[in-house]
Amino acid sequence: MSADFGARGREILAHLVGFATPSHSSNLDLIAWVETRLAAVGAQVQRIPAPCGTKAGLYAAVGPGTAGIVLSAHSDVVPAEGQNWTRTPWQLQHDQGRFWGRGVTDMKGFLAQAIAALEWGAATPLGQRLALVLSYDEEVGCVGLRQMMPALRPYLGQPELVIVGEPTGMVPGLAHKGKAAFYVRFRGQAGHSALAPQFTNALHPAVDFVQAVRALQAEVAQGHALGREKGSEITYPTLHIGRFQGGRALNLVPDLAEIDMELRHPAACDVISILSKMKQAAAQAVARFGAGAQVEIEERFRYPAFEAHDAGAVIGLARSLVGAGPADGLRLSYGTEAGYFAQEGLECVVMGPGEMARDGHQPDEGLDVAQFDACGAMMARILARLGAA
Repeated sequence: MSADFGARGREILAHLVGFATPSHSSNLDLIAWVETRLAAVGAQVQRIPAPCGTKAGLYAAVGPGTAGIVLSAHSDVVPAEGQNWTRTPWQLQHDQGRFWGRGVTDMKGFLAQAIAALEWGAATPLGQRLALVLSYDEEVGCVGLRQMMPALRPYLGQPELVIVGEPTGMVPGLAHKGKAAFYVRFRGQAGHSALAPQFTNALHPAVDFVQAVRALQAEVAQGHALGREKGSEITYPTLHIGRFQGGRALNLVPDLAEIDMELRHPAACDVISILSKMKQAAAQAVARFGAGAQVEIEERFRYPAFEAHDAGAVIGLARSLVGAGPADGLRLSYGTEAGYFAQEGLECVVMGPGEMARDGHQPDEGLDVAQFDACGAMMARILARLGAA
């Protein structure tokens, strides 16, 4: 099975890379291609349209029952525009022992092998189900799977394991932080800079808020165990301000200051308390300036933290599927869709081919052929576990 399995996966990967599916574009052509291909081999296929109407997710399954194993992937990639590519992003290339193209690591390499596995499962009677969940808009805050979950949940059943195929070097990932992103607007009063003291400069309460966020960061860090864990550089919650913008000209008093910020947090974290203190800090910042200042906080998106329910059992099963590997798992530095499956009471692991630090979101994105083949070998073990001859 293995040689033909690898060839099939490579052919599928070439098609997938050929679909330009950055998150700002439609993914419907890719979804239709996967849907048609899997339906042709007899898979149960269910499209789940996005509320916007220009995207969709997909559920597909082969084999009986509602247990088995679920493979989870996303169809969107980050844009190639604005990056210094020396290769064609939307055409698969193969040289130097690597595949090249946008999304080969994050995460069309895993998706290609998952589709190949379902095709094999359809051709070989299985004793248990093998399913694929294919989402959209993962790269913009795991939005798609959250929107899909109400329609998707009845199909999921109670699988033995959900494998989210983000690039981990085929090492099991057992936990990562959740994230909440916010847009904060401070409003003041416009005026001539010669009369600046007569107006409320929107930058002033915004600066006070930034200072308060720094103090809150120190407080929440002290309230959690400090230190480093394998695969994660910072274990405590982090409040990060990524953009601070205000003012249009030197001789104008700014009437608007804008802040983009985020909270990243482990599973064992009082998120409500931290966000309450953040909002209190914003209210206090404008209160000092009376009626001339206002603040608005808009939540952009949020995804949950992930932690395997039974880490020992997950590690044991994952090691059997990859054919060895470390005795402990990774605590990942980046977020995934795994938290949504864990919220549904499903056992989950993040595990797929490639290295996020080396290739994720990079120009000339690549994937070692050896990693791609290791993922194919894992799929063959999954099929054997589910009863394929």
